[in-house]
Amino acid sequence: MTAPAGNPALPPPVVTCGEPAGIGPEIAAAAWRALGTALPFAWLGDPAHLPPGTDWCAIDEPQQAQAVAERALPVLRLPFPAPAGHGRPDPANAAAVVAAIARAVALVQSGAACAVVTAPIQKAALQDGAGFAFPGHTEYLAHLAGGVPVAMMLACPQLRVVPVTIHCPLSEVPERLTAQALETALRLTHAALRRDFGLAAPRIAVAGLNPHAGEAGHLGREEIELVAPVLDRLRSEGFDLTGPHPADTMFHDAARARYDAAVCMYHDQALIPLKTLDFAGGVNITLGLPFVRTSPDHGTALDIAGQGRADPSSMIAALRTATAMARNRAAGA
Repeated sequence: MTAPAGNPALPPPVVTCGEPAGIGPEIAAAAWRALGTALPFAWLGDPAHLPPGTDWCAIDEPQQAQAVAERALPVLRLPFPAPAGHGRPDPANAAAVVAAIARAVALVQSGAACAVVTAPIQKAALQDGAGFAFPGHTEYLAHLAGGVPVAMMLACPQLRVVPVTIHCPLSEVPERLTAQALETALRLTHAALRRDFGLAAPRIAVAGLNPHAGEAGHLGREEIELVAPVLDRLRSEGFDLTGPHPADTMFHDAARARYDAAVCMYHDQALIPLKTLDFAGGVNITLGLPFVRTSPDHGTALDIAGQGRADPSSMIAALRTATAMARNRAAGA
């Protein structure tokens, strides 16, 4: 998807601070230096956590970011109780990290921002320090949106992938891979490709679960008994679906040219090819939300926080993708 420049008709996106002991503040500051007024955004967090020497300016609402971005990082201030110790999450800051996410969602739901772009969080720190009852961002955002069904898409210029099952042991995948879960992932993917990516007739390739997509039942029957019936039902509704395909033949150049997104059965089946193609520039997108949410496709990188080594490429890609998605939604509204 070609990323647009800032759209004057849309308010800017809001970037949450994420875990302040990680690289979130660094990559936000670096993204502002790279993008400036070409794609202004508001950063939501405690400016005391920004890298030393960062030029920042407090704003009261995201719309003010456009006027500020040429000279400083626009900041929606959210005071935290503790400093950011590089590489050492402080449980005292956990509740504020969660509050930043909730406030960003409220801003986009009110129309004050066009999208939420979330910096990485440290899930264990939130669970220990704030009783965070969610596996991660995706589930919390779905909760804030009223419990809507969601799916995770990872995207880069060469590939979009959606895993049906996400964060669970591999041994649990066959149990969690239900017809309903597969159908939900396919419907969310199809709707997002139309609404958020502007594709009038999306083409979706679907992976099998087993090696060789089950080898006609000799290496597993999930493709025959579970996957194929769901695909047939959705094809009867007009979905352009192919598969189930052997996953080891789906991601070379010629294969990728035949579809707009690949729906895979489990986490690594989807994420390994994408991260091999574009490790630095992948974007995490939550499908199914009533607002746009993207995120860099990496973690908090506590081991390099504060060292000036963090690569902002994925944050920049997340901002560009979020703005493009918001523009497509606005055009189709």
